[in-house]
Amino acid sequence: MGEFLARNAEALVRSIGVHLFYTLVSVAIGFVLGLGLGILLSRFPRQARFILPLLSLFNTIPGVVFIGLLFLVLHIQPATVLIALSIYATFPILKNTYAGLSSVEGQYIEAAKGCGMSPIQCLVRVELPLALPTIIGGLRMSTVYTVSWAVLAAMIGQGGLGTFIYAGVSAHDNGLILLGAVPAAILAFVLGSLVDALQRRAVPRGMRKGGGDL
Repeated sequence: MGEFLARNAEALVRSIGVHLFYTLVSVAIGFVLGLGLGILLSRFPRQARFILPLLSLFNTIPGVVFIGLLFLVLHIQPATVLIALSIYATFPILKNTYAGLSSVEGQYIEAAKGCGMSPIQCLVRVELPLALPTIIGGLRMSTVYTVSWAVLAAMIGQGGLGTFIYAGVSAHDNGLILLGAVPAAILAFVLGSLVDALQRRAVPRGMRKGGGDL
């Protein structure tokens, strides 16, 4: 076992780095898009009732299919993976942002307006802080999911821990499968724990809650 790990150590470290790069960049892009779109939809709740189910329907498209379609357009390049992962990473954050902002009680908004706050000030100082636990819950889901989705990058030859998994499946080698699957699981746990730590620091204890989805 030691010899097996030593033989694959360099490739493993490189694959973890690629996998982490895909995950962090995609989640960062997804967070910006999800937060912005969630805020936008919260301003138009009537339209959101129709748009969110359509987005949920799109989210049911298997990642393998979506990356395959992007591959036909963009061919083999990291942008294919990043675009696909960023779009998938957007959904949990978008839904939780909308849910969090929609759950803010009207009395707080009215009180803010009564204090002379503009709509932007009300959003930044009142609504977003109250919605923060739900938003961070969406960020956690997005992060953990993206770690698993990033495995698909290997399907089009773009590296990551999926390289070992696909190679192991093709060669019927359980060792290679575990060499990709175990670090991916650890990576998901570590990144999820970091988001939990962020929530503990950013959100008062009485406001913390899980990442409920719509």
